[in-house]
Amino acid sequence: MVRYVYEFTEGGRDMADLLGGKGANLAEMTRMGLPVPPGFTVSTEACRAFLATGAEPPGLAREISDHLTALEKAAGRQLGQPDDPLLLSVRSGGRFSMPGMMETILDIGLNDESVLGLAKTSGNERFAWDSYRRLIQMFGSTVMGVDPALFEQAMTLLKDLRGAPDDLHLDAGDLAQLVETYKNLIKQETREDFPQLPAEQLRRAVVAVFESWNGERARLYRRREQIPDELGTAVNVQTMVFGNLGAGSGSGVAFTRDPATGARGVYGDYLSNAQGEDVVAGIRNTVPLDELSRLNPTAFAQLCDHMEALETHYRDLCDIEFTIERGRLWMLQTRVGKRTAEAAFAIAAGLVDEGLVSADEGLARVSGDGLARLMFPRFDTSAFGAPLTRGIPASPGAAVGAAVFDSAEAVRRAAAGEKVVLVRQETTPDDLPGMIAAQAVLTSRGGKTSHAAVVARGMGKVCVCGAEEITVDPQGRRFTVGDTTVEEGTVISVDGSEGAVYPGAAPLVDSAVMRYFETGERSAGLVDAVARAMRQADGVRRLGVRANADTPEDAARARRFGAEGIGLCRTEHMFLGDRRQLVEAMILARTDIERERALDSLLPLQRQDFVGILEAMDGLPVTIRLLDPPLHEFLPDRTELAVRLAAAEAHGNPPSAHDAELLEAVNRMHEENPMLGLRGVRLGLVAPGLVAMQVRAVAEAVVERKRAGGDPRAEIMVPLIDTVEELRLVRDEVEQVLAEVSKASGVPVECPVGTMIELPRAALTAGRIAQQAQFFSFGTNDLTQTTWGFSRDDVEAAFFSTYLDKGIFKISPFETIDREGVGRLVEIAVAEGRAARPDLKIGVCGEHGGDPESVHFFHGAGLDYVSCSPFRVPVARLEAGRAALTGTESGDTR
Repeated sequence: MVRYVYEFTEGGRDMADLLGGKGANLAEMTRMGLPVPPGFTVSTEACRAFLATGAEPPGLAREISDHLTALEKAAGRQLGQPDDPLLLSVRSGGRFSMPGMMETILDIGLNDESVLGLAKTSGNERFAWDSYRRLIQMFGSTVMGVDPALFEQAMTLLKDLRGAPDDLHLDAGDLAQLVETYKNLIKQETREDFPQLPAEQLRRAVVAVFESWNGERARLYRRREQIPDELGTAVNVQTMVFGNLGAGSGSGVAFTRDPATGARGVYGDYLSNAQGEDVVAGIRNTVPLDELSRLNPTAFAQLCDHMEALETHYRDLCDIEFTIERGRLWMLQTRVGKRTAEAAFAIAAGLVDEGLVSADEGLARVSGDGLARLMFPRFDTSAFGAPLTRGIPASPGAAVGAAVFDSAEAVRRAAAGEKVVLVRQETTPDDLPGMIAAQAVLTSRGGKTSHAAVVARGMGKVCVCGAEEITVDPQGRRFTVGDTTVEEGTVISVDGSEGAVYPGAAPLVDSAVMRYFETGERSAGLVDAVARAMRQADGVRRLGVRANADTPEDAARARRFGAEGIGLCRTEHMFLGDRRQLVEAMILARTDIERERALDSLLPLQRQDFVGILEAMDGLPVTIRLLDPPLHEFLPDRTELAVRLAAAEAHGNPPSAHDAELLEAVNRMHEENPMLGLRGVRLGLVAPGLVAMQVRAVAEAVVERKRAGGDPRAEIMVPLIDTVEELRLVRDEVEQVLAEVSKASGVPVECPVGTMIELPRAALTAGRIAQQAQFFSFGTNDLTQTTWGFSRDDVEAAFFSTYLDKGIFKISPFETIDREGVGRLVEIAVAEGRAARPDLKIGVCGEHGGDPESVHFFHGAGLDYVSCSPFRVPVARLEAGRAALTGTESGDTR
């Protein structure tokens, strides 16, 4: 028989798949001897069984009942008994942290009778009624589906009637009245009474947590964070401890290091006379954690001891929730904390220096996505005036956007291409769509542990919280700071590193990390931590990293960023600008002599381009792709030409002979689907002299560089191969030209000849193609398009958002490689290509070459190198190192 429920004393942190992250860590703290309120965990298996059938799995109710009986026996009290009742919390806990995305219900066991017993035994009538109204509010919205805004409206109305600035100023009588109002609301909205039986409360709360796994905000968060839908959530049932028992009680969140910067110290928030939900919800502004040293020195000292023990045990930044009940400290949760990219690098370096982790483990703690964020520009505050306001720097970075005041508006404007900043008093889980759409989040309440801060850090969004000087008016769609009013749509700049908000669009400067990659300029702190991680990654990685570069300037930049060559030099980019006229002349040529004259004009220009690139990459390989796009792309637009000719005729002017000739050529070369038409190798085979001209330009550039004392290492790559016969014909022509240049110059020119694998047929016949290819490079952009039958330019805007919403895609296959389809073709081509030619060099030059998750796949597939844009070279280097450490294809950094 399947077992579904486990005591905290039975588990450990290695059981997160079964117990969820929260349950596993509660068990681990219990095992460590920390003061954890006792309880038990309903496993993720139970959730999966429930979601599969829509009913509680057989035997679950009995297991929960048995564990509850044991809990009651140990406590000497029964759930919801009339005098001194045992009360429980019911919290979700998935395998991966999903802050605020699923449900929590506190104070299970209170009813009209037991609330009186709680008031008597606690000696605090207000506390008892406050706990009861919290239960009804949470249960009503979470379990019974009542709009939470109705409870908030009732609370606001009562506070207004009493002239109370917050809920702390409502007395026991007020709260008892609010309980009746809440119960009437539930009856009115659901035609059902709030359940008085504690066992029914517990059962329905567990089911509600199960159901919240598939709630809209939880599904959206999982898509954003790429968390699998099939994992399910565990449910943690725990004895309640109370932070709202008066001034000697309270709740807080602590970090063993600053989650924004990674600095060591005491970081977190504390709120007196409050339950934990009040802290993360940001409904009242907290005090810094070190203020607890004055309020309760004993509990503060104990907390610091526990924090040190947890960080040493987990060997990482720990995020801790705690409650103090009448002076006694209780540890409610710990997890490896979410952090900013800056903090991740600083913490990794610090843990290595402290001997808690090895250099390899330190590398595993950072990510390419984080490194990319650190390379983004920052605000140049020296060139801007005073900020509008300041708040708590909760998630660093610089973001500019129009102020908006609700999630729906943020989503609407972002979908229209506008950059926005979501401004709220405090965010709730329902604001997740707007937070995803926004460039930054600004709140007037909350601290570094509020919902806005935690979620923004996890998503890499800029965030400033607790900007107390601003008054947010969501109904009026504005906020005010002193005499200044910021209306919706007004552009503001949010500095999440400094906690500052500026009017207008603040100017940007390069980050210190970008300067390091550009110039090698080192400094202490963050840059040093990044440099150490890069050095470690370069020392362990197997994958080479090249760059996609088409100009000497891009090549030089890529080399500064650590590229070990060029994996893709696109020759078509050299035919643009003023040279387009020469291409036109080649296309319009009516005789071989005219065509050769046009090609002869292009040859020296392209040769000099190659000389500059080979010089910038001296001693490193430069893979030059022969012309790939259809020739008509170098001609004017068909409609534009027709309109021009028609306009001339309408005005009685003679039509331009050149325009007429161009239009005839465009019509002649028109294709319904040009990306699947006459391009790539096909063009080289039917356009006489085109391949020879390009190869001659490469060969002569090699000769020039060798004569200048250089070490040019050009490689020639043939695009869009379908069959080995195509490659054989082109390779024969290439080798003939190389031989001619070698003989004429007296300088030996040897350029390996290879091909792009970017069509499914090429991948499936790679063994034959390898007989003629000295290297492969996967063009995963076209391979993805042709495997899926997608035209990237059309489908991303047409239906990708729908596919993502419906879960057909977890992520765009153009962003991260589709392992099951495109990835399978890559694996087949690698295996068959190497079987035919064991020394076959294989790389990838599509955009996937710079995607962190895809880099791990390419490592596992056995490629020799990845190639990406120059600015993504550092990211690829870092992830190649991390892939070598894990020995797997997974780039998971959650």
